Amino acid sequence: MKKTVGFGDFLLRLSPPGYRRFAQASTFETYYTGAEANVCASLAVMGEPAAFVTRVPENPIADTGLGELRRLGVDVSGVVRGGDRLGIYYVEKGASQRPSKVVYDRMNSGVTTARRGDFDWKRILKGAGFFHFTGITPALGGELPLIVEDACKAARAAGARISCDLNYRKNLWTPAQAKKTMTRLLPHVDHLVANEEDAEKVLGIKAEDTDITGGKLSRDGYVGVARKLVKAFPNVKTVAITLRRSISASDNIWGAMLYAGGKAYFSRDYNVHIVDRVGGGDSFAAGLVYAIGHGFGPQETIEYAAAASCLKHSIELDVNLSTVAEIRQLMAGDGSGRVQR
Repeated sequence: MKKTVGFGDFLLRLSPPGYRRFAQASTFETYYTGAEANVCASLAVMGEPAAFVTRVPENPIADTGLGELRRLGVDVSGVVRGGDRLGIYYVEKGASQRPSKVVYDRMNSGVTTARRGDFDWKRILKGAGFFHFTGITPALGGELPLIVEDACKAARAAGARISCDLNYRKNLWTPAQAKKTMTRLLPHVDHLVANEEDAEKVLGIKAEDTDITGGKLSRDGYVGVARKLVKAFPNVKTVAITLRRSISASDNIWGAMLYAGGKAYFSRDYNVHIVDRVGGGDSFAAGLVYAIGHGFGPQETIEYAAAASCLKHSIELDVNLSTVAEIRQLMAGDGSGRVQR
């Protein structure tokens, strides 16, 4: 594969140890993360060239975070320095019937005050095979919607494919704001990750009532949503949808669907006991980029992405540290979890 370039916010994660609640925490464990950064890091762990671009302040906290990405093999030479602070988010891990909670403190972070002239996209995207962004980044406001559009245009000029995870966040913008921006960006996108809720909130695309039984969307319902997305944006070659059925905060049934060439492909289902679900969607996107970049067929692509994300749920913190060999082992049916000696 040629390198994948991701662009987005970069954050410090603070979490109480184990399953403690915020009110019980006297210390917080630290990590560094961001939706696009997680995709790049996951690809680097898979042995693929990946570069992450953002804007962070010139201080030791940001330096430490970038150092963690370098340790995982991510190129951060395109990162711009500026702004007053690195964004923060707090995670309280849920268990059983108690859900996880996330609190963001990212206003006025380095990337939110970025300007269009900060990034030399022609240089950054030279030789790139993929450019990846999520709906979170333009939702942060300022000039970011235009910066993402500049990057998409430069990626297209460089011959790179463009992938996007719609990732609607209600605390960042309204459906009307999201629709206005994303309908301008999606005509640039080749490969889209979007669940049915994102499609409805951002684009007004709904499943048919006949596709819903007992409050749950049927397989035909997911296919219908994907078909409508491709009809609305004919440039989109594939639509991937994750299929999470939550039994509790600790146990989920996990699978996924890929819509490509007018056909739907469903992965096998996994019964997942969750260690940390944060970054599960990012690991799925990384698996898709890897599989598409390596020319996998559609069924193998969705099986690889689903297996990669399944394994991420068993790994603490935000980045999927699963190797290609481990992902393929799970794809082959070895999900026993027995000790490897």
